Amino acid sequence: MQIEIFTGPNCSYCTAAKKLLDERQMAFVEKDVSEAANMAEFRERLPRQKSLPQIFINGEHIGGYEDLRLQVK
Repeated sequence: MQIEIFTGPNCSYCTAAKKLLDERQMAFVEKDVSEAANMAEFRERLPRQKSLPQIFINGEHIGGYEDLRLQVK
């Protein structure tokens, strides 16, 4: 399973999402949008989305933290 998380600095839901995945021992790739390349990718993949985190599982956008919680019970 490939998990990607677009995150931002000082984002409590981003921290909660990473903690949840760590607790479930699920590997993920974090993409901090404060880095220009990650922000460009974020805007390309999710042009209408403004909130963080945004999570992809196996290339499919599942949504944010609450959506992740429902996926990885």
